[in-house]
Amino acid sequence: MNDGATGEGLVAGIDEATGAALIEIVRAAAAREILPRFRNLADDEIDTKAGPDDLVTIADRAAEAAITIAARDLLPDALVIGEEAVSETPDLLALMEDAKTCVVIDPVDGTSNFASGIAAFGVILSVVERGQPVFGLLYDPVLDDWIVAHKGQGAWFSAPGRAPRRLTTRPRPPAGRLQGFVPVDLFEPMDRAPVMARFAPLGPTRALRCSCHEYRTIAFGHADYAVSPEPKPWDHAAGALIVAEAGGHATVAGTAPYLPARSDGPLIIASSRDVALDVARMASNKG
Repeated sequence: MNDGATGEGLVAGIDEATGAALIEIVRAAAAREILPRFRNLADDEIDTKAGPDDLVTIADRAAEAAITIAARDLLPDALVIGEEAVSETPDLLALMEDAKTCVVIDPVDGTSNFASGIAAFGVILSVVERGQPVFGLLYDPVLDDWIVAHKGQGAWFSAPGRAPRRLTTRPRPPAGRLQGFVPVDLFEPMDRAPVMARFAPLGPTRALRCSCHEYRTIAFGHADYAVSPEPKPWDHAAGALIVAEAGGHATVAGTAPYLPARSDGPLIIASSRDVALDVARMASNKG
C-alpha cells in the first residue's frame, strides 16, 4: 500500500506523479540519445568493459548521463546509480545497501543486441527503498511502450494513446512445457552443459540477451521463468517487482528473498511461487 508511511523500516514507495515523471525522463532520453544511434553507430562509438563480449556504446553513456541528471533533479535526496557509473566506479554499488532511496538505471539493456542492430533492447529503471523495489519500469524505445509497477498496485502495460492494461502471469503449463530464459553464456564454461541438462526436463529454454524483454515476456504471460547466476540490480530489480505484481515470484536459490543490493545467485524470477521453487530445485540439482 502506497500510503506515504515513512516510519523507520517502512517502505513508502513513490507517488503516481513521480512515477509518471520518471517514465517521461526515460522516454525523453531514449528519443534523444538512443534511437538516433540505433543501426547508426560508428566503430569508435562501441567499446568494451570487463571483456570482449561486455559492450558499451555512446548511447549507453549518453542516455545514462541524461537520466541521471533528470532523476537527481526529480528526487534530490535519492542515490542515483547506473550500470555505466558502477562500471567506472565499482564502489558505488556498495552505497545502495544503506540508501533510504535509490534510483537504479540500465540505460541500454541488451547492448550487444543494440550494437548489432537487433531491436531487442530496452531501458530499465527502478526505485529501491530500504532495500526493496517499490517502482519498476521496463521500457521499449523502439515501440515507445512500457510496463510499469508500483509496489502493491499491480503491473500495467501502457503506450501513448492507449488505456493502461493490467498484466497477469499465465497459469502453469503442463509438465515439460515450461518456457524459460537461461543465459547459459553467463555461467562458467565448465558449467554450461550441466546447466542446460538440469533445465531440460522443465521444457525449452532460450535467451534474448536482454533482461528487459525477458521480464516483459513473463509479465505478458508468454513465458514462465528467468534465471540469473549473478544478478545485478540494474538488470533485475524492476523486473522482479513487475513480475511479482503480475502474480509471479522472485527468489534466490528458492531459499531467500531477492535483495537488489546483493548479487547472490541464482536469482529465479517466475510466473508463480510454485514454478520458481521447481526451477530452484533444478538449478541446485548437481546430479
